[in-house]
Amino acid sequence: MPISSFYGLQTSLRGLLAQQRALDVAGHNVANASTAGFSRQEAVMAASPAYVVPASTGTGAGAHLGSGVDVLQYRRVRDQFLDLQFRAQNTRLGYESTRAEQLDRAEVSLAEPSDSGIASQLAAFWDAWSDVANAPQDMAARTALTEQGATLGESFATVINQLKIVADQASEEYARLAGAGGEVELIAREITSLNDTIAKFVSAGDSPNDLHDRRDLLVDQLSKLGRVSVQPTTDGMVEITFGDAAQPIVSDRTMTWPQALTDPDGRLGALRDIFKPGGTVEQYRDALDGVALSVMDAVNGLHTSAGGPPFFTATAGDEAGTLTVAVAPSGVRTGATGFAGDNGLALQIAALRGNAAVDGSYRSFVARVGTEVRQARTQEANADALATAVDNRRQSVSGVSLDEEMANIIRFQRGYQASSRAMSTMDEMLDVLINRTGRVGL
Repeated sequence: MPISSFYGLQTSLRGLLAQQRALDVAGHNVANASTAGFSRQEAVMAASPAYVVPASTGTGAGAHLGSGVDVLQYRRVRDQFLDLQFRAQNTRLGYESTRAEQLDRAEVSLAEPSDSGIASQLAAFWDAWSDVANAPQDMAARTALTEQGATLGESFATVINQLKIVADQASEEYARLAGAGGEVELIAREITSLNDTIAKFVSAGDSPNDLHDRRDLLVDQLSKLGRVSVQPTTDGMVEITFGDAAQPIVSDRTMTWPQALTDPDGRLGALRDIFKPGGTVEQYRDALDGVALSVMDAVNGLHTSAGGPPFFTATAGDEAGTLTVAVAPSGVRTGATGFAGDNGLALQIAALRGNAAVDGSYRSFVARVGTEVRQARTQEANADALATAVDNRRQSVSGVSLDEEMANIIRFQRGYQASSRAMSTMDEMLDVLINRTGRVGL
């Protein structure tokens, strides 16, 4: 079978179209170089099926004549393993950054060091006992003592209330993120919608790369809130499990949320660790109750040993929040003998300053909070460094390099020009064949 004279035009046209599509993809990459979540794309080319030229003798296999190039697909450049690594590190970063933020708030609640902090009020309380010891019969000194005792109790209550605010704010933020209509639900709803749209394109033989990018970006955002697991299903859809939810929050075209979580990790996990029973705030409140109890027991033990009434009173289990002075200025005992001017008891109580079981317990608590805050900041910095390193590796694969794209644009431009030149040459040959063949002397 003879080969058509127009065969070369079709081959050149294939080259023109392929290079044009490659230029379009490069332009799309350049336009989205700064778009969050965008993955670099490329036009995958392959030689189009060859034309079989029969052997001229009628026997033998004949020959294969190339027919140009085809664009097989527009491939999204993505490394699923790096996505998995990044999301794991992003979950850890979400946890560590939120924990550091919440512990900072708790530390601020202590107001240490400051004139209004518990440490300053304790020092002022021991000073007041020293003043009473210097003037046992001075009613003004006794009044100042009871007032300072009340101020100390108020300082404990203020810190307890501030810690409660920290816990309440963490609980409210958790509910806002994980509750009905929260960020988790909004992300899951959009992923479900994208699943449906992607499935329609894939079933029609298309590859909606930009929709895949949007879905991956949403999964990245979800991974900061809690632990995620992504499992591909059919027609390009995915199934997503979140935290320790009883069932997937997204399964193809179905969303199941809200669900109860007990160990979500990520930002939600850090928030839950702050306000949950036995969590950080409750531990701090228990420690402050222990400090308040030690102060009350130490002072009351000495004050009652001299026949006086308890100096402080408090509700069991909430000592720091309910510590109050239980004695009037006239009922303050300064000595065990009852003689005028006896200041032995007042001196003993004033000597509690610096006692390891009293002042020391509060100093230990403050040091503990400070240590935990420093550790949280260190862990946050480490998590951020690891997440950044993995993201940089991911960007080296999926990100757009403007230098590389400009080089590609020049390469595709040259290919387009070459195909155009081949087509022009074929056109000139056909012009000669059609318009000039048979005309002698031309």
